[in-house]
Amino acid sequence: MILQDRVAIVTGAGSGIGRAGALAMAREGAAVVVADRDAAAGAAAAEAITDAGGRALAVATDVTDDAALERLVAAALDAYGRLDIVHSHAGVQVEGPLEAVSADGMDASWRLNVRAHFMLAKLAMPVMRAAGRGSILVTASNSGVFYDREMVAYATTKHAVVAMVKQIAIDYGRYGVRVNALCPGWVDTPFNDPFIRQMGGRAAIEAYIREKIPMGRWASVDEIAEAILFLASDRSSFMTGHALVIDGGECIA
Repeated sequence: MILQDRVAIVTGAGSGIGRAGALAMAREGAAVVVADRDAAAGAAAAEAITDAGGRALAVATDVTDDAALERLVAAALDAYGRLDIVHSHAGVQVEGPLEAVSADGMDASWRLNVRAHFMLAKLAMPVMRAAGRGSILVTASNSGVFYDREMVAYATTKHAVVAMVKQIAIDYGRYGVRVNALCPGWVDTPFNDPFIRQMGGRAAIEAYIREKIPMGRWASVDEIAEAILFLASDRSSFMTGHALVIDGGECIA
């Protein structure tokens, strides 16, 4: 197993990509600290891991609360004595062009899509630096490497977090800590509901995907989980500061 005896924190792990990644890492031998603001969803994900013979701990966490993030990292260390992987995944999608997005919408996007990732990385880094190794994955989006129409808050914050990942990677590569951005395209989860509303409903988004994505389909959460395993594990041991785009070719079409 490629993550045998590693310890991972995953935020937003109660559903969607976060849950799939957490289950995949556990399957590959990691002990996973499942963090989600929905305590029941997080507990269910952790139970799915333990039912399959893995190790998991659920910690209800609002990633916009600095004290909650401190408790999350402390819980991982108290339970398992080490921290090898952080997948900082939780985020928000606020739709709309400049005149339609409220200041509160932009602030919420910044708190979840940039600042929360910054704080979790900041808290994990001393542990990883002391160990001389570690892998931090931050979920951005393919909207962090190209632009969506009428998604000013989302595209701005996703570009910002890709830049932040690259800067941290430059500063901490010397300590053996790798930092990369995961940039999914269209994955069929409820996270996309704001953009689907903006596009005019399910039929409109299905037509868009068939026409605009070269592979002509959604990604599955399990496909994204395979990329998470790659970035988390030593299979990507000489890879840092990279934005790994998994979008069926949308950003180059």
